[in-house]
Amino acid sequence: MKVSREQVLWRGLRNRCPNCGESGLFERAFSLHKACPKCGLEFERGEGFFLGSMSINYGVTIVVFLLPVLIFGLTGVLSPEWAVGLAIAGTILFPVLFYRSSRSLWLMAFYLFLPHHLPANRRDLDGGEDDNV
Repeated sequence: MKVSREQVLWRGLRNRCPNCGESGLFERAFSLHKACPKCGLEFERGEGFFLGSMSINYGVTIVVFLLPVLIFGLTGVLSPEWAVGLAIAGTILFPVLFYRSSRSLWLMAFYLFLPHHLPANRRDLDGGEDDNV
């Protein structure tokens, strides 16, 4: 395969196109390109494709932010007022800050499991050996 799983992983962690790695996924802060400006890979695979990225964002918000705040609040490290204030602020700010990463991680996960769906790898498979042998 032309694009390995390791390359897809590295490109996903850097918010780059999983197919060519040349272009970023985003036009502006919260605006995802419809397709890669360099290779033409469509990022939106279908309606609702990025619902998984919302799940990633939600899960990471709970595990990375809310659980520690809850633990610190219950053990007395934080006062109840501070714990509630941090929880409210964190549930608003953290998902906004993690938005781009969650979109990139979801796209990366898709192509980690299905690397043969990348155009670069499809060309490699189509132009290879004859299936009738």
